[in-house]
Amino acid sequence: MRGFLASSIGVATAAALALPLALSSPARAIPSLSAVAPVAPAGSTQSLPLVPLGPSADRSPGVPGMSASPRLPETRGLTPREVKSFSLVGVVWDDAGTELFGRVQVRTRAKRTAVWSDWQDVETHNSEHAADPDSAERGTGRVRGSTAPLWVGESDGVEVRVQAEPGAGRSAARLPRGMRIELVDPGESAPAAADGKNSGPADDPADADQGSPAAAPGMTMEMAEASAANLPHATLGADEIPELDKADSTADAVFAADGTLAAAAAPYVGPRPRIVTRKGWGADESLREKGFVYTRTVKAAFVHHTASGNNYACKDAPAVLRSLYRYHVLSSGWRDIGYNFAVDKCGTVYEGRAGGVTRPVLGAHTMGFNTDSMGIAVIGSHTATPPPAAAVTAIARLTAWKLGLFGVDPRAKTTLKSGGANRFPKGAKVRLNVISGHRDGFATECPGKRLYDKLPPTRTSSAKLQGRP
Repeated sequence: MRGFLASSIGVATAAALALPLALSSPARAIPSLSAVAPVAPAGSTQSLPLVPLGPSADRSPGVPGMSASPRLPETRGLTPREVKSFSLVGVVWDDAGTELFGRVQVRTRAKRTAVWSDWQDVETHNSEHAADPDSAERGTGRVRGSTAPLWVGESDGVEVRVQAEPGAGRSAARLPRGMRIELVDPGESAPAAADGKNSGPADDPADADQGSPAAAPGMTMEMAEASAANLPHATLGADEIPELDKADSTADAVFAADGTLAAAAAPYVGPRPRIVTRKGWGADESLREKGFVYTRTVKAAFVHHTASGNNYACKDAPAVLRSLYRYHVLSSGWRDIGYNFAVDKCGTVYEGRAGGVTRPVLGAHTMGFNTDSMGIAVIGSHTATPPPAAAVTAIARLTAWKLGLFGVDPRAKTTLKSGGANRFPKGAKVRLNVISGHRDGFATECPGKRLYDKLPPTRTSSAKLQGRP
């Protein structure tokens, strides 16, 4: 079943209706959002074409991208060069349906020290983090093939080499057409506006109890749209959604069920964790497509790692997210960031794809199984490195709450219908754990063996947090 589009008109209307509630007095008016000067977009993306390197620079006439000898694998890249500041890299190519068989490596120069890094491998198998094959998002004509992104920190120099995998036949010795290196600068997060916890511009304590009216003037319509999707769990323009205890979290379940909630599900909602909103991590809302796409329900949670490396500090996690967001939308051609939630190494939970944290937002995280599921990505690489305990605990807390909103037991199994992928054909009904790893639905290493091994105890912890016997 395809996801359904929620028009931005309805959410924008909700935002507009919420604004009068934020007035501190009849005499104090908030300017209309359409009259507010747009917030300057954060960040930038440099997209540089990769050129032939080494022996494969001698091309066969009339065969673009082919080596003169099939025994010499094609190699492309860039020689060392100075570029504008960036912090995340990835390689993209024209056809999303073409797989890259080969090795991608980069070296980068640190901006602060001018020291070049060693060669670093970039994860090449990334197609499984995507919209389903027949989805509207996949059919826009903008989607490109891509590697996983790699966080390298603030840099101003780059060298790239991509070599096709030899020895597997003529087709494997070629690289996809239109290969480019994407250099992403996350930019600075927008200045924190009042978010319901702070006082107004004049530091008037009386204003703090009136919904923080200063939040609206600093927001574009797209920002208001994304923020309003989380009403009433947080005020318009909030940087975070506060944690709740288990009893109060039942109210979230009622909201998610449009005012109705099965009696059996009500006791089994875990305490809501603190969630940093898109505004809190500095998402440039002008990048994503307008409106939101929803699926019917949430029956399963797929756990991922971003495969972007572990070389980041927790304070840098918002910048990593802004970079991932730009890479997913501008470089890969998706409608928004692919994951529904992200978790950093310190256990902070972040709102991912826009549409409301309590809603069944259709993501692009597990090709073939995005319908009726959610995707949670731990920021980092966990094939060989164990995930921090704080991150694993955050997954348990997040799933206990979000799955609880839909009456789902984290220890149970569920049946999902495949939308088509490399492990299960389209239309196949597949029995999966409610909390599954990405590799359960697609032939992939994600979420890395060390994180995948943590899922059995996570299911138990999540159910315990829901209060299940």
